[in-house]
Amino acid sequence: MKFVVETSARHVHVTQEDLETLFGKGHELTKKKDLSQPGQFACEEKVTIVGSKKEMKASILGPVRPETQVELSLTDARSIGVDAPIRESGDIAGSGACKLVGPAGEVELKEGVIAAKRHIHATPEDAEKLGVKDKDVVSVKIDTEGRSLVFGDVVVRVSPKYALAMHIDTDESNAAACGREVFGEIVK
Repeated sequence: MKFVVETSARHVHVTQEDLETLFGKGHELTKKKDLSQPGQFACEEKVTIVGSKKEMKASILGPVRPETQVELSLTDARSIGVDAPIRESGDIAGSGACKLVGPAGEVELKEGVIAAKRHIHATPEDAEKLGVKDKDVVSVKIDTEGRSLVFGDVVVRVSPKYALAMHIDTDESNAAACGREVFGEIVK
């Protein structure tokens, strides 16, 4: 069974409190476009991520979250001078630090910068068809022109709130020469 593989570019998730610090009291996220995962969306708002070497801009993804989190590729993290351990989304304890700058203020993150562990979002029905369960770690083969690749250490995340898709970062996407429409399949 094949499934879509999507490239997740650098982005930021913010709390309501941090959103208001960055953009002003009472600010709400402005939806730019829906993403493949139900209820998730790219926002018009962008922030500057400041590291020890330099800075870069990134879009905010909505909706607001319980904790602010910055997701970078390892190349992004190294280029701006921040530590970004490879973690599942939400696992930010002891992760990298940076400063976020918006038009109305700044937020100093003592932790929250990660390189997202590659993962598959699946509904319980999709997981059953794939023969996997939540938190399984699998390998996924991606066939591309001249750069086919098998990604190991892919964590499976199962929830009825998900839509079936694998997420990789820009470094991983470039390594496999992924284009607009790419599919993967679990290999055993």
